[in-house]
Amino acid sequence: MKQETFSDIAYSFRKKKSKREEFLEIMDEIIPWDEWVGVIEPYYPKGRCGRPPMGIEKMLRMYLLQIWFSLSDPATEDAIYDSYGLLSFAQPYTMPACRSGMVRKS
Repeated sequence: MKQETFSDIAYSFRKKKSKREEFLEIMDEIIPWDEWVGVIEPYYPKGRCGRPPMGIEKMLRMYLLQIWFSLSDPATEDAIYDSYGLLSFAQPYTMPACRSGMVRKS
């Protein structure tokens, strides 16, 4: 279960959804995410060396946003930050409190 954020609560009181949000909700429902992740998984880097890779499903979602809306890599990142619909579709991970600087070190 996903914990609701203040943005989720604020956007839940809107009267109308954008066409982009409706499109993304439909795509989120009809795409068989588990099957697609299963196809990609054997070829996806395991993160044994260097920086750990992002999750397969998250990267797949971002890739689809790029294709559907004709975005470059930097434009996709900016669009996700600017649009609540794209942000909710991309399903960003939440950082643990200790990594985000919210926990004091004694």
